[in-house]
Amino acid sequence: MQFTRTLPTLSHPPARPRTLATALTAALALGATALGVAPASAADVNNVRNGGFESGLTGWTCSAASGAAVASPVHGGSRALKATPAGQDNARCSQVVAVRPNATYTLSAWVQGGYAYLGVTGTGTTDTSTWTPDSGTWKELRTTFTTGADTTSVTVYTHGWYGQAAYHVDDFSVLGPDGGGGDGGGPEEPALPAAPTGVAVAGTTSSSVSLTWNTVQGATGYTVYRGGTRVATTSGTSATVTGLSASTAYSFQVTATNAAGESAKSATVTATTRPGDGGGGTSLPKHVVTGYWQNFNNGAAVQTLAQVQSQYDIIAVAFADATATPGAVDFTLDSAGLNGYTEAQFKADIRAKQAAGKKVIISVGGELGSVRVADSASAANFADSVYALMQEYGFDGVDIDLENGLNATYMTQALRSLSAKAGPDLIITMAPQTIDMQSTSNSYFQTALNVKDILTVVNMQYYNSGSMLGCDGKVYSQGSVDFLTALACIQLQGGLAPSQVGIGVPASTRGAGSGYVSPAIVNNALDCLTKLTNCGSFKPSKAYPDLRGAMTWSTNWDATAGNAWSNAVGPHVHALG
Repeated sequence: MQFTRTLPTLSHPPARPRTLATALTAALALGATALGVAPASAADVNNVRNGGFESGLTGWTCSAASGAAVASPVHGGSRALKATPAGQDNARCSQVVAVRPNATYTLSAWVQGGYAYLGVTGTGTTDTSTWTPDSGTWKELRTTFTTGADTTSVTVYTHGWYGQAAYHVDDFSVLGPDGGGGDGGGPEEPALPAAPTGVAVAGTTSSSVSLTWNTVQGATGYTVYRGGTRVATTSGTSATVTGLSASTAYSFQVTATNAAGESAKSATVTATTRPGDGGGGTSLPKHVVTGYWQNFNNGAAVQTLAQVQSQYDIIAVAFADATATPGAVDFTLDSAGLNGYTEAQFKADIRAKQAAGKKVIISVGGELGSVRVADSASAANFADSVYALMQEYGFDGVDIDLENGLNATYMTQALRSLSAKAGPDLIITMAPQTIDMQSTSNSYFQTALNVKDILTVVNMQYYNSGSMLGCDGKVYSQGSVDFLTALACIQLQGGLAPSQVGIGVPASTRGAGSGYVSPAIVNNALDCLTKLTNCGSFKPSKAYPDLRGAMTWSTNWDATAGNAWSNAVGPHVHALG
């Protein structure tokens, strides 16, 4: 399947709004559901425990020290939740709720105060959310979700927004068929879950082992043991154990947990890590320049791959498109839009670039992308289809550029599976928007950390963004060296290796709706982060000499401007040492 891209104003990401309120609208538009949901049936119950916070925070988990039960204001009863965002903490409070598979639920809560959000994850279908800006009176938030065939628990949550006022929540409910764990019915204590079955090794690197297992009825979480020692916990049916030694055999077991306790351990599986350093992109230069190549004509210079400037070390072909199979993608060369560029020439140009030491990868998503990886089946479809494209065209890897939502659990599973198929030389890059990397609790950031041992580089898009928080808690406006450095600092302090962080910017003013910076500013930001020189008002606490480099949208817009971007930034990146 292929999208038609003809408007000259189209750019890599969607045009992002310039105010906080509209930026948040854009970030949550995918999951938001309109009010006015039909009333539930008489058999439905509230599956949330302590939804009125009458028992304090019992049953709830709140980030940092952000949450407390207060006596005023309240919507009903004598208590309500008050949660206060601070710094990079958005004051998230959540609860794991038991549900029935293949069932529809109505999620609702009453909110007052600062920006307030309501949502659900782990549905096995489409996770949903909704929000409201500041409200001086109590307002109801409401959305619906449907569980998947194997889903027995979900995580419901509420949170505020960074640097905004405290928000209040009361009368929280998940109304629908009795899952057996809420206030509205079912046993007060669930039965002890059975031991997981089907534990299998999904992939290995030189420093990690990825495991999968079958869903256990009634389980709300799982614990992974290595050699009898607890090493990981998760709410999903997969996990990756990292920090292992190369060429070493390890044994693993998994248990299931819920409110009743922990199950017996599963059967033991063994895995041997790969030799060497492993990880994607080991044959790349220490510092790299990434550019997106447009498989469509939107007014930028039309290029063959052979015409892409030699400064680019990684060329991301944009884009693979979704198919009718959930999670699967395909690629069709737009020969007509590219002046008759044939598939045979395209494949030959890929081989020629690789012979010159370059990497050519397939990018998934983009502005118009609709790829959804929301369960184990779609994760398998994603990995299988990307690997098939790698075999057909010779791509070296994949770029994750999903701008319309990402499920950390299943995208992690998909990338692990792809890595197991493709081997340690697989290139994995990501191009999240700025809002996707503001906190490690975000799905995009979680995914990057989950696959850190096989991840090549994250090139966050520092454009079409509006103002964002830096790692020092201050707000910075796009288009400045401080915006580039202070936001990169969040990723560096949040757990990514410096070699996995790159700066993504437009190649020209026409390449994006906003956020263009001159190549000189990009080079100053690189110097600031790697050498603590040429900084603006923000200066990192230390230098990161291994910072990976820079990315641009796109090689075509760069060519339109006479390759001014790559001619200036490329040599600077490669001279970082």
